[in-house]
Amino acid sequence: MGKLEVIVLNAEDAKMAEAYGADRLELVTAIGEGGLTPSYGTVKQVINSVKIPVMVMLRPHSYSYQYHQEEWATMKEDLHMIRGLGAAGIVFGALTKDTKIDFQMLGQVMEELGDLSITFHRAIDEEHTEALYQSLCQSPYRINQVLTSGGQQTAVEGLATIQSLVQYSSQSPNYPLVMPGSGLNVHNIDMVHQALQAPYYHFGSGVRKEGDFGQMIDGNILTKIKEMIK
Repeated sequence: MGKLEVIVLNAEDAKMAEAYGADRLELVTAIGEGGLTPSYGTVKQVINSVKIPVMVMLRPHSYSYQYHQEEWATMKEDLHMIRGLGAAGIVFGALTKDTKIDFQMLGQVMEELGDLSITFHRAIDEEHTEALYQSLCQSPYRINQVLTSGGQQTAVEGLATIQSLVQYSSQSPNYPLVMPGSGLNVHNIDMVHQALQAPYYHFGSGVRKEGDFGQMIDGNILTKIKEMIK
């Protein structure tokens, strides 16, 4: 049985997603830029408005997945804020200039993580998705899950690669769970779930009215998707 993670932007979204069956939330701001770290007030309001786990984006800018040591001080403060407000975890990803996992930055994040869960996000889709995933598996860091579209624009286009990742992940309980995301909607989730049987699916605009982040979450769509991945 699959579970459902839904992107939310505020407390209203969060309550709606929870009411219609979301199992977990990903909280971001600036969704037009792919999602950035939300404000203290937003994080607090969302966490206090729901009972389901809230994963919070840790991403200070949108122009690359490379972060300099000068930016680490800000990210560390944000991470402490997220942890202190009672989030379930963070959503994070960092790459080097040559598009490998930035294990130095990841290590710094892991040191401050405490008991938070961590999703490595779609930075993994920039290039060589399978190699990057395998390098996470072989690293000393315990990443809970990876959000991926299989290196393509959408999870449907990257389905074959995601299948390979799901197979690889089954080799060890310590390997990150594979969570498909990007472009999933009520019209394609049944096919995707049949192909992958993934533990979690990640939805954004696909659960909004008219598929638009400017609109509210559509409870009817969420309910239908929940039925399909049972």
